[in-house]
Amino acid sequence: MRPDQHILQRLLDFLPSDCVLLSEESIRPYECDGLSAYTAKPAAVVLPNTQAQVQQVVSFCRHNKIPLVVRGAGTGLSGGALPHPDGILLSLAKFKRILSLDIDNRTARVEPGVRNLAISQAVAAHGLYYAPDPSSQIACTIGGNVAENSGGVHCLKYGLTVHNILAIKVLTMEGEFLTIGSEALDSPGYDLLALLTGSEGLLGIILEVTVKLLPKPEQAQVLLAAFDSILKAGQAVANIIAAGIIPAGLEMMDNLAIRAAEDFAKVGYPKDAEAILLCELDGNSEEVQQQLVHVQAILRLNGAISLRQSENEQQRLQFWAGRKNAFPAVGRLSPDYYCMDGTIPRKHLATVLEGIHELSVQYGLPVANVFHAGDGNLHPLILYDANKQGELHNAERLGGKILELCVQVGGTITGEHGVGMEKLDQMCVQFTSEELTQFHAVKAVFDPENLLNPGKAIPTLHRCAELGAMHVHQGQTRFPELERF
Repeated sequence: MRPDQHILQRLLDFLPSDCVLLSEESIRPYECDGLSAYTAKPAAVVLPNTQAQVQQVVSFCRHNKIPLVVRGAGTGLSGGALPHPDGILLSLAKFKRILSLDIDNRTARVEPGVRNLAISQAVAAHGLYYAPDPSSQIACTIGGNVAENSGGVHCLKYGLTVHNILAIKVLTMEGEFLTIGSEALDSPGYDLLALLTGSEGLLGIILEVTVKLLPKPEQAQVLLAAFDSILKAGQAVANIIAAGIIPAGLEMMDNLAIRAAEDFAKVGYPKDAEAILLCELDGNSEEVQQQLVHVQAILRLNGAISLRQSENEQQRLQFWAGRKNAFPAVGRLSPDYYCMDGTIPRKHLATVLEGIHELSVQYGLPVANVFHAGDGNLHPLILYDANKQGELHNAERLGGKILELCVQVGGTITGEHGVGMEKLDQMCVQFTSEELTQFHAVKAVFDPENLLNPGKAIPTLHRCAELGAMHVHQGQTRFPELERF
């Protein structure tokens, strides 16, 4: 039930007036995150200045049984920061200080509102950087990165957020401050840091993060390989990994994505290619040169029709600029697009791409494919027009089928975007009722009254029963048209 206005006015008892938004026009900008197809207006938005004020907001919500959703930069793509219509939205936008730098031990302690890229910029003069680099790194915040366990184009070699943080300070819904992890390489007890990372705002409010910093590689080079077949590009990916080479980044784009990115960023992508691979190799100069020779041979052996090597740092960044701008570039092709996020075993890459193409034809909606080929994390972009009756629903159905296809070949429904509101139905396909029950039990330990970001990430068993979803790993499937995969 939506709280009465007189109750919400009590927020002003402990927060400055400029930290509480109650009017329709002031709340409207917070109605969605990066998944703009889903919107909801919260009862109020609060932007506290201090951790003590955050604690008071939590106490207020707990006492009045008001749902609480925490928001960072709002760049998430699964509806994880979608407001609760009967709740309060807590923005951590003001928490943007870098609290300390320990150059000797290569760590930084930052507030959750610090932008991902700002960390690397702050330590660049010391020859260090923060490795995870989502495409939205110029805007996304480290708190949101922890909540979603974000990756980026260099996650193949350097890992996701969980591999690059040491500790977090969180506030529980019970109002208790906890430090999870430590500045040491390991900490005693259960690995709660891994549990909290990627928990999508369901278990606690992240208020500080201690990240690892890495020395900048002595040299980095990018190879841009073009193919006349997605199958050949996919096989090249498999053969590079099979050769024992772990590139810093290994990305693939199909023709629709290539043309969109090139028209937008003008970085020199071959627009007639059916697929391109971007393969970055880094390390000391001798290591990089040896790997360049080896990878070039693999790419040619697998049918690369053209091959370019970055000649300097500017061109290396230029090659990556097209990939990192692929999402906004595809946005120029259609009034709307729906970005999916599934992960598959690399060996099934060609099969799944074929399946996506067939589903695209079946549903009558174009799909541009951009993905982290090295670790099998797909980002199909479904083009549609929300102004046309039924097209959003059709795009959602197509997206669901793509994710279910990922599960059927042994993959998962998400790689880095999270479940949020978007993939609740597919959770019913991926997990059994027993597994979902355990997820709810973990949630109850941290948030027994289910006030923190309720209704996200973990579907109720009732919802799954209504869908009639069956667990595909038990050999049951509701999707006979995909059985051949």
